[in-house]
Amino acid sequence: MKLTNLKITLIAITLSFSAFSQENESALGALITDRPDATESPNTIPTGYIQVETGSFYESFKDQNIKNETFTYNTTLVRLGLLDNLELRLGWDFLEGTTTIGGNKLNNVTSGFNPLLLGTKIYIAEEKGLRPEIGFLAHLYLPFTASKDYKPETTGVDFRFSFAHTLSKKSSLSYNLGAQWRNDSPEAAYVYTLSYGLGLTEKLGFYAELYGDLPENNKANHLWDAGLTYLISDNVQLDATIGSSITEGQDILLSAGVSFRLPTRKQ
Repeated sequence: MKLTNLKITLIAITLSFSAFSQENESALGALITDRPDATESPNTIPTGYIQVETGSFYESFKDQNIKNETFTYNTTLVRLGLLDNLELRLGWDFLEGTTTIGGNKLNNVTSGFNPLLLGTKIYIAEEKGLRPEIGFLAHLYLPFTASKDYKPETTGVDFRFSFAHTLSKKSSLSYNLGAQWRNDSPEAAYVYTLSYGLGLTEKLGFYAELYGDLPENNKANHLWDAGLTYLISDNVQLDATIGSSITEGQDILLSAGVSFRLPTRKQ
């Protein structure tokens, strides 16, 4: 899928679901998403609703005269509310990777789907005093669902605890702690995120974030990003992000997307 086609698709989705949400506005309040930052919220999707969070991103890294670029045209995460504190999660990414050496782009372009993400989120506790909101997430990454270029030999696993503090009526602090076993590596990589969110207006929000992982037998990876979210309605949100790595590994990250919420049955 070309990037221009993706833009047209996102615009069409946004317009159609904006119209839907105006006719079917719920009393649930504004949707809370797990994109665009790396920090996952503790909140689960309400029972009887489905939330789709999709978009695209571009990242690049240049080491001497070798430049690697990755275009992810589809980063869709589907979240389904099963119980008041439990959701089912399905995610699938389609990406393309290119390598340029000395200004010459190689012909061996990698392209295809990452392993399908299958997981769950559990809402554990509400915020009370100094105690934050608490949630727990766990995922499997199924290798048989991946394309040849991105197919690992073993199933990937990750888990994390999610925490959120309300700082004021317009600001919040969220963070995640967990671990992952990915890309056929037997060693654990401990994961952390820290995100500050600020409501600039009733519809426009800003966030800034630090995140990374600490593999048991390799160097740690630390990154940052920042971005904006815009609520078209309580059920539709747009986002845009820019970021980079603090340690080596990523020169630039650019991302944009849309999230929307729908009832799974007539309300």
